[in-house]
Amino acid sequence: MRPLDAVGIGSMVVDRVHRAPRILGGDEKGILREVSGGEPVRIAVGGVVLNHLGWAAALGLKTGIFGRQADDEGGRFLRAAMDRFGIERDLVLDGSASSVAEIFVDDAGSRAIYMAPGATAETTAEQIRRDHADFIRRARRLTTEVSQLPLAAAREALAVACEAGIPTVVDLDVPPSDALVGLGSEAELFEVLGAASLLKPSKTAARELVPEAAADATALARAVRSRFGNEAVVVTDGEAGCAIAAEGFEGFVRAESVRALDTTGAGDAFLGGLLVGLHHGLAWEDAGRLANACGAACVEKLGAFPDAAAAAQARVLELYGGPPLRLASPPQDRGPVAAAGGGGGEEALAAFAVAVEEVTALRDRLSPSAFDAAIALIRRAEAEGGRVHVTGIGKPEHVAHYATALLASTGTPATFLHATEAVHGSAGQVVPGDVVIAISNSGETAELRAGVEAVRRMQARVLAVTGNPESWLGREADVVLEAGVAREGGALGLAPRASVAAEVLVLAALAAALEKERGFTKADYNLRHPGGDLGERSRS
Repeated sequence: MRPLDAVGIGSMVVDRVHRAPRILGGDEKGILREVSGGEPVRIAVGGVVLNHLGWAAALGLKTGIFGRQADDEGGRFLRAAMDRFGIERDLVLDGSASSVAEIFVDDAGSRAIYMAPGATAETTAEQIRRDHADFIRRARRLTTEVSQLPLAAAREALAVACEAGIPTVVDLDVPPSDALVGLGSEAELFEVLGAASLLKPSKTAARELVPEAAADATALARAVRSRFGNEAVVVTDGEAGCAIAAEGFEGFVRAESVRALDTTGAGDAFLGGLLVGLHHGLAWEDAGRLANACGAACVEKLGAFPDAAAAAQARVLELYGGPPLRLASPPQDRGPVAAAGGGGGEEALAAFAVAVEEVTALRDRLSPSAFDAAIALIRRAEAEGGRVHVTGIGKPEHVAHYATALLASTGTPATFLHATEAVHGSAGQVVPGDVVIAISNSGETAELRAGVEAVRRMQARVLAVTGNPESWLGREADVVLEAGVAREGGALGLAPRASVAAEVLVLAALAAALEKERGFTKADYNLRHPGGDLGERSRS
């Protein structure tokens, strides 16, 4: 496998960004401003580690991320962003929920952030070594954070890297007193900080670590380095710039002045730029300039993660005041990552991507045994002289028409059953022992339930194709084929899109298995389909 320039573990967050005239205090109310498209919230990619890896990737580094994540809508959104920026992933999708942050940005660009850590906070040290040690060893540099990741897990990741001789970076994103509330003990915190080759605290965090030091950022960087023995300490000081204390350089690097729209993630972007500078062997002062430029480019936009990689790289190089720097082209630069908005063509491709990812995830969940049970159910009915009927309500009704035609043309005689008409006489087309394939995403549709109850009274067997195997339909059925999706795609995420694709593909797969199991031939197909191009091709 190819080596990676930097891999990281830590927060991967779905940011819900709101705009407000000002940040409110206790017992206050306020009116939210529009963020984009007339909506009061913008869904964006975020998280300390994912953000700085995203900016590093935009500047041409080969990056990777590892750890725990949930296989929910938020997780899929974040993984899509990773893929768009070429961030390789080594993720275990067993988390309870994706991390979420509610971010309120005022008119001056300042922000307040409320975080729900989710899967990141569930990571253990044992999981790090068991599941991710090989991925860490592929890296030229490891990066982690003190924000949402338990300190024991961060310490284990650093230990694996140190054993392999890999330089390490720790981003102290919160004051130590906040970190100790839920992440671990003071001893664990100090072990994590001391294990960092490069430690990057904010100025506020540094003051807590060395309260006896002078208040200026350079003195804080020097004192923190002396206390924890790091090769280098870089203290971020907001829009002013950064202080660096390292072998061969100690001083303050001033940042370019830009108009701040949103300061969320500025320190994350800064670290992404710093990783790139160190990768290219820049002197410390020039690496600081590049990091400052990255932070400045971040605050000019809404959201912490870069929008379009190529545009982000171009803006950073425009703000960078150091010696010439040749960066690699960003991998897989396909334009902005966004949850909503954009042109119609972009929305179409986004909906298409959702469907592809959902059916891919479904394929990974499906087992041959479920299809084996469905085939056995149908073959038993046929052996007893029974037939197959297919039914559904709403969009699944159209899927039922397709499945009926496909099954019939590939050797399994099938008839469409109108679900709402089943309680008005159409259940009479069913005889005891027949199989009724009932299609429903929710498995709870009242009209379908009535139809299934009617065919049950006719002593039919039921094969459910549903997105919810635990639903009424799933419990009522003799056999269940799952066709579940978490997202539909589209701006509203309501109209059946991905779920219809899943239902169609599950039924198409069942038809293919029945066709193969029957020993169906081209001549058999042509007998049923003599017309058109397919008829011509099946005669050969």
